[in-house]
Amino acid sequence: MTSQSPTSDTPGPPAAASDEAAEALRDIGDVPAVEVVTTVALHLMSAAAVKLGLGSDSPVGRDPSDDVDLDEARTLIAALAGLVTAGAPRLGTFHAAPLRDALKTLQLAFREASPSPDAPGAGPGEDMTGPVYP
Repeated sequence: MTSQSPTSDTPGPPAAASDEAAEALRDIGDVPAVEVVTTVALHLMSAAAVKLGLGSDSPVGRDPSDDVDLDEARTLIAALAGLVTAGAPRLGTFHAAPLRDALKTLQLAFREASPSPDAPGAGPGEDMTGPVYP
């Protein structure tokens, strides 16, 4: 019985892949926190808008309301509310104000899309932001 030591015969990640991963980590380290937070917020906003049927890229002849998923939208809006509420004190008014406005718009759109709207203060994320009124 011959013992084999791990050498180039042992499969493993290619060196190029680990170099790319290391470069990606260095790149994200260069990005200011405010950019990371606003980018994540934009992704949450976009996803919530699509789940509310607000996406304009529905194929011709397809009803955008077919794409409405209020349960998914509720989750995304609540996550956005948490991010905005927690991050706002560190982001400053310049960055936080537009995020709060967009959040409120999504909360109102959720209320309009709901067949039986939540009471003020019970909508998605309103436990963190306070009640949202039309």
